[in-house]
Amino acid sequence: MPIINVSVTGKPDARLSAAIAKDVTEITATHLRKDPTITAVAVSYIDPQHWFAGGRSLAEHGTNSFWLDIKVVDGTNTKLELEAYLKAIFEVFGRLLGGVHEESYALVHEVPAAAYGFGGKSQEFRFISGRLKAA
Repeated sequence: MPIINVSVTGKPDARLSAAIAKDVTEITATHLRKDPTITAVAVSYIDPQHWFAGGRSLAEHGTNSFWLDIKVVDGTNTKLELEAYLKAIFEVFGRLLGGVHEESYALVHEVPAAAYGFGGKSQEFRFISGRLKAA
């Protein structure tokens, strides 16, 4: 159920967006055990002349970059899972974008289950409801 926001350098490209959504969803399912059927990915593009690293634009660097921001429920993943996820994310963007600047980032926000949800229901509600049904 994560929401994943991705920004990449370049001009909007529907094929690249689809590839990003596919690969990021798969990596998120594999490394963080998140259900791909309820994973949302939003991709936005930023001109490399307007993205800076070390005080110089990425156009000057001649590189690409990405920023991935994902929200998951606190405590649902181990440090080792998070480490593997971040590594896999960097690798896939290196493949998809080519020439990825070292100053590319991914952030996994671990948020409280009571404050996060979809369809008008929190993840805490879903957890408790599932436990009651199982009892």
